[in-house]
Amino acid sequence: MRKLRERKKKQDIRWKLANIIVRIAYEKQYAIVLEKLGKRVANNMIGRIRDKQLRHRIFQASFKGIQKAVEEKAKEYGVPVVYVDPKNTSKLCPVHDTPIIYSNGSRIGKCSMGGESWHRDVVACWNLLFKALRGDGSHAPSPVGLDVDVRLVPLASKATHEPIGIPKSLWVRWKSLGATMNLYKMIGMTT
Repeated sequence: MRKLRERKKKQDIRWKLANIIVRIAYEKQYAIVLEKLGKRVANNMIGRIRDKQLRHRIFQASFKGIQKAVEEKAKEYGVPVVYVDPKNTSKLCPVHDTPIIYSNGSRIGKCSMGGESWHRDVVACWNLLFKALRGDGSHAPSPVGLDVDVRLVPLASKATHEPIGIPKSLWVRWKSLGATMNLYKMIGMTT
């Protein structure tokens, strides 16, 4: 019974995320760029992790399940999905195409040529986007040229780029999945 509830919670979260991602892409008329995940994604991720609880959580995460949900919702809305090879996406500066140096396992590193500070996840997102635009391992059209301005605001400093968060109002429900399930059980009992 406990596994069944956990599975339903995971499905609920998966569909919420897919719905949010696809709705935003649809409204802004964007394509969705996803990594090409290999077989046994979790096994590759937990190789260097020693914390048992974190290893378990990574193993329980359904990365391909989320991708399938996003793909299904994207088909529903007519939003294109592009798969790109993620190799070296967090290691190379998207501006200078040179290695980024990370120290002591930090998630923030510096470009070896320009000296800009980059967050590992943001670099990966930029490089996935550029790979998709260039057509590297995807079916996306190639642009004439890519001019990258690393500043979030024109004429701003080249400070560390932080990932953009999704507003809580988009992913929070008025009723939890459990409350919704209890409501349906009560309705079923009275009829």
